[in-house]
Amino acid sequence: MRKTVTVRLPALLRACHPEPSLAVTSITTALALSAGRGAGAALVAAALLAGQLSIGWSNDWIDADRDRTAARADKPTAQRELRPEAVRTAAFTAAAACVPLSLAMGWRAGLAHLVAVAAAWGYNLGLKSTVVSWAPYALAFGLVPSIVTLGLPGSPWAPGWATAAGALLGVGAHLANVLPDLDDDAATGVRGLPHRLGGPRSAALSAVLLLAATAVLAVGPADAGGWGLVALAAAAGVTGTGLLLARRPGSRAAFRAAIVVAGVDVALLLAQGSSLG
Repeated sequence: MRKTVTVRLPALLRACHPEPSLAVTSITTALALSAGRGAGAALVAAALLAGQLSIGWSNDWIDADRDRTAARADKPTAQRELRPEAVRTAAFTAAAACVPLSLAMGWRAGLAHLVAVAAAWGYNLGLKSTVVSWAPYALAFGLVPSIVTLGLPGSPWAPGWATAAGALLGVGAHLANVLPDLDDDAATGVRGLPHRLGGPRSAALSAVLLLAATAVLAVGPADAGGWGLVALAAAAGVTGTGLLLARRPGSRAAFRAAIVVAGVDVALLLAQGSSLG
């Protein structure tokens, strides 16, 4: 019995999409701290982690047959290290834990988070294969600042600039995130917006959207400082260079530019945390 648990636990952890799960949880928790949530940031971390685990596991459960067809080496279900039923159980367990943990942040913040999680589940359940595959990302990431601010005294919604920047960041991240899997997805019938646009145009659009998020974060807050404009200029230079180099056949410059600008956006968003409430 002990050997079975030892073998399955690492596979189960890999199936939760640990990198994006930890990234979203860490960034939102840091944003909560910078916005003044104090000890309440621990509740944000717990709720976000439960939600992200449910999203990651549901993805591997729902896509198990597709991943096996594509022989995905990075998916434990595709490599038969885990049964899809085990991942399904983990997904529903995490989702069940997410509800009380979210509401513990405050019912308004909790409902906003549950809407974001539901949007991500909707993506996994089928929206990923439609032309509106971007919409769950826009909704979920656009709600992140409000998930933080609705737990502050007075339960304010996040300002429009923060919501817009979150939505732009989400759609840009969606386009960039799908790029490495375009061929596998196409072979198994997934036809979301990035697949319809193709790799080069998706990478270019991702970089432009992330640059737009940088612009919103640089000039949106009333107390935006000159350093925001410096960051915007740097992001514009990276984006322009990436798009220029992307003209070369097989170049991944636009994709790399998108990743760099996404990092700038996250840094700007965290730096503006005190302006959210």
